[in-house]
Amino acid sequence: MIITYHDGACIKMSAGDTTLVFGPVSKKSDDFKSTNFGADVAFVPLNHPDFNGVAEAQRGERQPFAITGPGEYEVKDITAAGFATKSWWGNSAGRTLDDKTEERINTIYSVHMDGLSVLYLGVNGDEKLPAEVLEMDAPDVLITPVGDNGALTPAEAAKLAVKLESKIIIPILTDDKSLKVFLKEAGAEGTKAVDKLTIKPRDLAGKEGEVVVLAA
Repeated sequence: MIITYHDGACIKMSAGDTTLVFGPVSKKSDDFKSTNFGADVAFVPLNHPDFNGVAEAQRGERQPFAITGPGEYEVKDITAAGFATKSWWGNSAGRTLDDKTEERINTIYSVHMDGLSVLYLGVNGDEKLPAEVLEMDAPDVLITPVGDNGALTPAEAAKLAVKLESKIIIPILTDDKSLKVFLKEAGAEGTKAVDKLTIKPRDLAGKEGEVVVLAA
């Protein structure tokens, strides 16, 4: 499996002839670069231009199957499940609601592909995950928001990663400040960004809470 990061909460994941995109960015987004590659399956965590650019993941014959909310799914050679959580994305006041931003529904996705389990938290802003998620086996790869703005703060993200006992942690939605705080909280100060993560099941032996920072 090859995992790359494409700004915002957009993650590309490929194995064999199958490509997934999580949080594709629409051309209507004011904050992030729009998605510019084709995918077979598109996972949308939150109905917002920053994370729902399914049309931008179309290339030629590759028209993505869109998964936009909670449920169980089987597409091509993957299985997935979505679970509803809370997000306050775009609210500069964090969890305190104002007249501009209300509580949103975010979908987190558990995906099994190429012998690996991935838990993608999208724009989750709630430390209290659904019981079904907490009862699952520890994910091989956890992809978590870190930059606050209505999603998890760096400290919350680090605590949740420990609770989930993930082998590899990939932060998204970061800026320089929030990433620095997260790396300190996670005991991973000095971690340098890499262009991609290439991983196979056998590579996970002995890993526990290893942080991988992907360059956008």
